[in-house]
Amino acid sequence: MAKPFNIQSTSLRVRIFIAMIFLTVVSSVLIGMVTMYQFKKEARNYHQDRLIRKENAVNEHLNFILQTTDIPVTTENLPFIFKDKIFELSTIHNIQINIYDLKGTLLITSKGNFIVDKINNEVISPNILKIIETTSTKRFIDLRIIEGVTYRSAYNYIKDSQFKPLGIISMPVAEETSFYDSQVNNFLLLFSQIYLFIIILAIFLAFILSSYITKTIKLISDRIQKTNINRKNEKIKVENASYEIDTLINSYNQMVDKLEESADKLAQSEREFAWREMAKQVAHEIKNPLTPMKLTVQSLQRKFSTDDPKANEKIKDFCDTMVQQIDTMSAVASAFSNFASMPAQQNSKINVVKVVQLALDIFNEDFIQFTATEEEIIGIFDQSQIIRIINNLVKNAIEGIPNYEPFPRILVKVTKESQSVLITISDNGSGIPEDIKDKIFEPKFTTKTSGMGLGLAMIKNMIESYGGSIYFTSTPNKGTTFYVKLPITN
Repeated sequence: MAKPFNIQSTSLRVRIFIAMIFLTVVSSVLIGMVTMYQFKKEARNYHQDRLIRKENAVNEHLNFILQTTDIPVTTENLPFIFKDKIFELSTIHNIQINIYDLKGTLLITSKGNFIVDKINNEVISPNILKIIETTSTKRFIDLRIIEGVTYRSAYNYIKDSQFKPLGIISMPVAEETSFYDSQVNNFLLLFSQIYLFIIILAIFLAFILSSYITKTIKLISDRIQKTNINRKNEKIKVENASYEIDTLINSYNQMVDKLEESADKLAQSEREFAWREMAKQVAHEIKNPLTPMKLTVQSLQRKFSTDDPKANEKIKDFCDTMVQQIDTMSAVASAFSNFASMPAQQNSKINVVKVVQLALDIFNEDFIQFTATEEEIIGIFDQSQIIRIINNLVKNAIEGIPNYEPFPRILVKVTKESQSVLITISDNGSGIPEDIKDKIFEPKFTTKTSGMGLGLAMIKNMIESYGGSIYFTSTPNKGTTFYVKLPITN
């Protein structure tokens, strides 16, 4: 029997289902992460550009004040020049303005109108002074996060008309994130709704797709498990299959063709071997009586005399011997003929219990006992074949009990099991040795000194023709029980 190709379609369906859900979740998480990153990047760019725009506007306004002032433009005069103007600048541009000398000391601030208390505005860090001095643009934007709030401070030089540095202007701005936080929250809400819909849709599609994929694979798996060299196997036909599934189906169908071809060759080989063995057995069985027949004829030829007063007696003995050997040869030929061409079944509705009792009536042995669990078990069988089955098994049971057994016993029992009838024939004979149990139903095998060994092979064929089965259990020196199970057709 072909080795089954085990595919756990349920596990495969679960794996496909989980894989699709996993891909959906991962892709959704990646989309969310990229979107959040884009939001934050846009927020950073917005605040940076906003600060640059304010810085440029303040610088232009500041230069205008320096060009129009009547006070000498020096570092020491910066607090006087912007004494009144710094608040105006701060209000117009909505930003805090701090003016320092070149050493980073605060000269004047608009802090009174626009307060950012979190940052120390008294002095500029030496590191920032060094960066402003060494960079080509002479400007620097400092970024700090204080108590979860991001502050950006733009630093650049205040120059006179000759582009000589007079001081440093600082413009600190606290980033306003409420708008972007609101945008992010709205996005997350919308995304979660879309994400939930996608998950439900993905689950539905994953279930359909996994079912579609595993349905064909399960069909192939079931067919492979049912593949048997002893019967004709059905090919698989699936429309609109994928390339991979179609390749697998074609491989299976080709295997079925090759298996059928191999089965035919094997069956033919087995039949030829069986008939060769049968021919050898028939030749051997026929030769057995020929030898004594030849010796008897030769002996009569040498010793026979018409003047012998016992001539008639010798002739009678000779004839008896010849008839006996001819009967043996005839029995061999009849057994072989019966096995080679079994008559067609003549099925009819019969009471199996009554037929088994009828079959036992021909035996005179008083140690044969019969029991039945029911008085009537109706089935459709050939009555003559049922009788032949019982006769053969009971006869074998009788021959299996040795002559020295003081209490021989054979029990024939008929029981009904669901939609089957079970016939058991038990004996307390010598049993069947372990080394020959596998050969019991072979057509040419026999443990007897006479006969063809075709009885069990014939009844096995009869039983299997009904879709039934025959098997046995045996213990050496304790006995053997044969079981015949036949399906009942109501």
